Amino acid sequence: MAIDTQQLRTCLGHFATGVTAVTCAVGEELHGATVSAFMAVSLAPPLVLVSLNRASKAARLLPSRPFTVNVLSEEQHNLALRFAGRPTSHGSTPPWQPAPGRHLAPALLGSLATFFCSPWACHDGGDHLLFLGRVEHVDQRPDAQPLLFYRSTFHALNSMNA
Repeated sequence: MAIDTQQLRTCLGHFATGVTAVTCAVGEELHGATVSAFMAVSLAPPLVLVSLNRASKAARLLPSRPFTVNVLSEEQHNLALRFAGRPTSHGSTPPWQPAPGRHLAPALLGSLATFFCSPWACHDGGDHLLFLGRVEHVDQRPDAQPLLFYRSTFHALNSMNA
């Protein structure tokens, strides 16, 4: 029996996730993509995974490049929209933070947590590519609250409790 893809997508939307922006540099040009499919894979070695639609610009840019996973805070809602291809009128230039090492990718200022990664592996995931990165450096803002994605909409943590 074939699964209806729209029904599957709607059902998957009932799983609340955090929101990340995956960033990389191509020469001097900085790029980012909003991603909700992010997970820890291993502590030894330290590995994380992001899943990107294989037709996306980010999936074409990421192979063999360092990348940074920025766990977005609730005040970064406009950045999530911008990197999802739906820019708002609030700010035109993202607030970038330089990488902590020469061979790592830049980050976004104000993120809840940041994972600076070197490329580890890329695997076929059907209509997505699964990028594993070796975590080389981390940073965090313990005072911030997460931006969440639930049923195709961004939410603040406090709004989920209402």
